Amino acid sequence: MDPYSFTHVLHGFALCGLLVLIFPRLSQMWQLWLAVSIEALWEALENSEFVIRRYREETAALGYHGDTIINSLGDIFVCGLGFVLARRLGLRRTLVLFVVTEVVLAIWIRDNLTLNILMLIYPIEAVKEWQAAGH
Repeated sequence: MDPYSFTHVLHGFALCGLLVLIFPRLSQMWQLWLAVSIEALWEALENSEFVIRRYREETAALGYHGDTIINSLGDIFVCGLGFVLARRLGLRRTLVLFVVTEVVLAIWIRDNLTLNILMLIYPIEAVKEWQAAGH
């Protein structure tokens, strides 16, 4: 577990919302299975040479070498927890917790799920500099 584990909880929140929207008649157990499977696929992609190189070149994660197997398994597990938590909290409380988590992570580690996605897809030098100043 590390601070980025909280972003994987947020993956669970987002996957819960998407899967309920896309497959409303699918049982909660199958939705959870799909969420965990999607997260496992993301973990494989996240630890590919392409994504690792992208993190190193375009984000403040200069020394990133990928996750350990234990870390990846933990990330998949907390994604599942996020999914279950989102189902229990409902939409409004999940959205509030999502935003609070993003703000806390931005203050704590100068990164969060939103910034992570942004910097992977469309890197902004000012954001990269701000993140690097915190390390």
